[in-house]
Amino acid sequence: MFDLVVRGGSVIDGTGVDAVTADVAISDGRIVEVGRIDAARGRQVIDADGLLVTPGFVDIHTHYDGQATWDPYLTPSSWHGVTTVMMGNCGVGFAPAAPDRHEWLIGLMEGVEDIPGAALSEGIEWGWESFPEYLDVLASKSLAIDVATQVPHGPIRAYVMGERGASNEPATTDDIAAMSALVEEGLRAGAFGFSTSRTIMHTAINGEPVPGTFAAEDELFGLGEALRRVGHGVFELAPAGALGEDLLAADREMNWMRRLAKHIARPVSFALNQNSADRDEWRRLLDASAAAVADGAAVYPQVHAHAVTLLTGLGTFHPFEYCPSWSTLVPAGPANARAATMRTTEVREQLLREIAALDSAFVAFMSPRRLYSVDDPPEYEPDPSTTLGKVAAAAGAEPWAFLYDLLSSGEGDQLVMAPIHNYADGDLSPSFEMLSAPHTVFGLGDGGSHCGQTCDASSTTFLLTHWARDRSRGPRLRLEDAVAKMTSKTAAVYGLVDRGVLAPGRVADLNLIDLARLELRRPEVVHDLPARGRRLIQRADGYVATVKTGEVIYAEGKATGALPGSLLRS
Repeated sequence: MFDLVVRGGSVIDGTGVDAVTADVAISDGRIVEVGRIDAARGRQVIDADGLLVTPGFVDIHTHYDGQATWDPYLTPSSWHGVTTVMMGNCGVGFAPAAPDRHEWLIGLMEGVEDIPGAALSEGIEWGWESFPEYLDVLASKSLAIDVATQVPHGPIRAYVMGERGASNEPATTDDIAAMSALVEEGLRAGAFGFSTSRTIMHTAINGEPVPGTFAAEDELFGLGEALRRVGHGVFELAPAGALGEDLLAADREMNWMRRLAKHIARPVSFALNQNSADRDEWRRLLDASAAAVADGAAVYPQVHAHAVTLLTGLGTFHPFEYCPSWSTLVPAGPANARAATMRTTEVREQLLREIAALDSAFVAFMSPRRLYSVDDPPEYEPDPSTTLGKVAAAAGAEPWAFLYDLLSSGEGDQLVMAPIHNYADGDLSPSFEMLSAPHTVFGLGDGGSHCGQTCDASSTTFLLTHWARDRSRGPRLRLEDAVAKMTSKTAAVYGLVDRGVLAPGRVADLNLIDLARLELRRPEVVHDLPARGRRLIQRADGYVATVKTGEVIYAEGKATGALPGSLLRS
């Protein structure tokens, strides 16, 4: 007898081979058989006729480092078929944590990843100082999905060097040795890698760059040595130049990343997006990393499924907040109340006069000529002819007035989006090429972070809907390849060899998906974090069931109450 038999689904096993109609038998949290199985042998049977059956998705780029201590479901990622998350990316996290550094670490995470500091302060119950102690706390939590993490550079640097480390002073030989020892300690306790950030766009809440942003090569190689000594782990980073702030920095980064990967014989994984300042940089880095891999240096770009977009509205942020009279004319309060105030003639006329007179880089960036409406379902590859500026012109409306009336309509919950990466040419062709490259890794959804700016934890669903089913503006991904990209491929980079494939002996993490009705809903603003912290969330329809370690944790998008997840140790 099996604990669970999933019968008659279209099994996409995660390896990239063609789908087959088959049954999946599960016992003791593991897959036992894939093939034709008598339903009478299952204590529980799920009819998957007409459904896709895939491995649970493995998301290697999230920031649930704090949320994992209070939210067993790690939403919104688990709403989108994710059954394993990797945290501790981009050099930020909460361990090691000296007792007098708690608020500083919160400010670092709040600044870099836009997670409300009040929510972190109220939600985190500090029960650790060292990184191994942090893992022990995570291991004590009841979780719906599995979590894994990496040792972040920022906390390590501040813990060893104190204020010198926090303020990015150069590290001495002794500093580097001490930091390397702590990275090794974390890896031996179960961390899956080390992470750092080198982009000047990543700053703490006080405006200071993340510790390690300007680390010299001896520091980077010294920290990488910990991975070589232990023999496992990924060196993950947000590289300099990643956001276009230095048009030559990214090419310099490739040089040392390639040498480091060879020296420590461990993978180096870096964030790769197209930026508008140098719209062809991504191609140079994609080609350079492919050449590195061919030369035996495991340098893997992490790539996004769609354009990185800012979601603007009355519940997040918007250009009219920069008007001198905004706070006086439109008092703080619920979005629907502000929308009603904005609709009064006097307020509308005053704010439109002021926005037209503003000379602000941010206001220019958020001009209606760059913005698109976010509909339900949202369109993440909009035609450039549908910008709000062009829609307004076609309607004979003044663009700022058109945006104003859109944001202030109804309950004030309308969102508009501004693409900032991967859309410099008005379509997702760069994303397609990056996703299609065999040496790239799917990631950058940033689950748990950027709470008031965007919501890309839904990228797994987007990969299936847009790239494998719906895209009309260019080539699509083969469905089996799309599934492999976020299952076996992501799992393999971090050595998670027990998951990502539907095969006997693997962890029984599955998604049952009705592809015909799989659909992303429009993002929305909620206040459900601790201290009523604000965040953007996005749900989806079409996930019939998500199974974690043989237990159904979601049925038609609703949590069942089962909490079979755990901390993973490398």
